[in-house]
Amino acid sequence: MDFSDPQFWFAALQIIAIDIVLGGDNAVIIALACRRLPEKQRNQGIFWGVFGAITIRVILVFFAINLLALPFLKLVGALLLLWIGIKLLQPEAAGDGHEIDASTTLLGAIKTIIIADTVMSLDNVIGIAGAARGDLTLVIFGLLVSVPIIVWGSKLVMKLMNRFPLTIFIGAGLLGWIAGGMAITDALTREWVNMHAAFLHWLMPIGTALVVIVTGKWLAARAQKNIALIDLTNDTNKPM
Repeated sequence: MDFSDPQFWFAALQIIAIDIVLGGDNAVIIALACRRLPEKQRNQGIFWGVFGAITIRVILVFFAINLLALPFLKLVGALLLLWIGIKLLQPEAAGDGHEIDASTTLLGAIKTIIIADTVMSLDNVIGIAGAARGDLTLVIFGLLVSVPIIVWGSKLVMKLMNRFPLTIFIGAGLLGWIAGGMAITDALTREWVNMHAAFLHWLMPIGTALVVIVTGKWLAARAQKNIALIDLTNDTNKPM
């Protein structure tokens, strides 16, 4: 297909629509990963995170069906999402801000975006591959057009998180929800769940979302307590 073919544009619109639907999840990932960066680094984190995520997704499209047929792949991905969701709820490290190099923090945000987006894309790339019918030009075109939408969405989510901290927990819970859905649709578990435990289709995502929120909040409270103790010790040891 070429740009003059109406089928090209129809397929491109399908890919864009698929990616816009997914953009909400991507925006949450990007916002969570970049929310602690200095203002001047946030745009860099968003750009390179989205760039890396889109590149990985283009590659995954051509291996999607084979990848999703592998046992344990989604289970491993679900565990990764649970870890990322809990990690994103943790407070910033104690100190005066000089222990952590800014470039390292930026790199960490980019890595988080790419890893999480790769994990979350395993189901979605099948739809993109089907719409593109193996046409690499279509895949790249559709994904590139959707990038501005994802970037704008991530900036909006970041503003909400800065103003309403509760949205951070909602975002982390969303990662847990997605992880639960992935765990029960793995090639190893899907058939058994459908035949013997169909209720897990709604119970598992709820349970894993709660695991992320409760565990993340508990660990964050412990970390805050440790930070407070360190600050108290430092204040006590200061010369009068």
